[in-house]
Amino acid sequence: MRYDIRHITRFDYGNAVKFARCNLRLRPIDWPGQHIEEYALHVAPSGRTTVAHAEAGLAHVTRLIVDEPVRQLTIESVARLTVDRLVPVPAADDPTLGEIAALARASNDLSAAGPAAYLYPSPLIPLDRAIAAYCAPDLSPDRNALEAGIALARRIQHDFAFDTSATFVDTPPHEAFLKRRGVCQDFAQIMLTGLRAAGLPAAYASGYIRTIPPPGQERLVGADATHAWVLLWCGPTRGWVGVDPTNGIWMAGDHIVVAIGRDYAEIAPVDGVVLGSGAQAMDVSVDVAPVMEPA
Repeated sequence: MRYDIRHITRFDYGNAVKFARCNLRLRPIDWPGQHIEEYALHVAPSGRTTVAHAEAGLAHVTRLIVDEPVRQLTIESVARLTVDRLVPVPAADDPTLGEIAALARASNDLSAAGPAAYLYPSPLIPLDRAIAAYCAPDLSPDRNALEAGIALARRIQHDFAFDTSATFVDTPPHEAFLKRRGVCQDFAQIMLTGLRAAGLPAAYASGYIRTIPPPGQERLVGADATHAWVLLWCGPTRGWVGVDPTNGIWMAGDHIVVAIGRDYAEIAPVDGVVLGSGAQAMDVSVDVAPVMEPA
């Protein structure tokens, strides 16, 4: 499937901002099953961009410098890409969770895509005894890794209610866990907490998911949103396999990977420093549109 993606972030400042230095992680990364065909980044009314190095995680980082006074700032990311990723099917010869844990501990791959970096707690996803106990029944060491991953994702999807008013971007996993409510970021962080507590390499994936309108209704342009899910490393043969605890599904043809890290802080779409006074309002609009090929 080919997709056109438009991600627009608008900032309105109470008073003129004299200087801003931001990191933008908006360009989708190269990842198995997806290919970037075209990409463009537009900033208005002013701003200088340069390519920067990702300090952590897997991400394309663009450094944005705004050194002229602005009251508004619009960042528009536009991409066309192809996603050709099959739904994973557990097989009899898949490694067990115990084997994966041992392979990850023994791995010499210290790159951003290696399993070792994703074994341990991270600043936004600490160890939590209650979450570890909740996840443990699905994470027996002798269980097929893929079967265990999708089982836990589906249990979280069943047990937790999607509620955009229940949490904020900085809500810790324990609070969302106690509420049994939240959004995709919360469900991903809860699952990551449980997997890492079991000694398993698990990463936070950020990107987009194609949304399909109800029968007979048109797509609402700009109504999509960024999405978060989990990648579980399943050994050198399988590699990273994605599971989506918000929807209880595998990462497949409807998921577009933008960035991968230990947690949200490493791969936030936009972060940085703004010098100014007064309030700030941010509005985000995302559109993920399938490209209809001619018959």
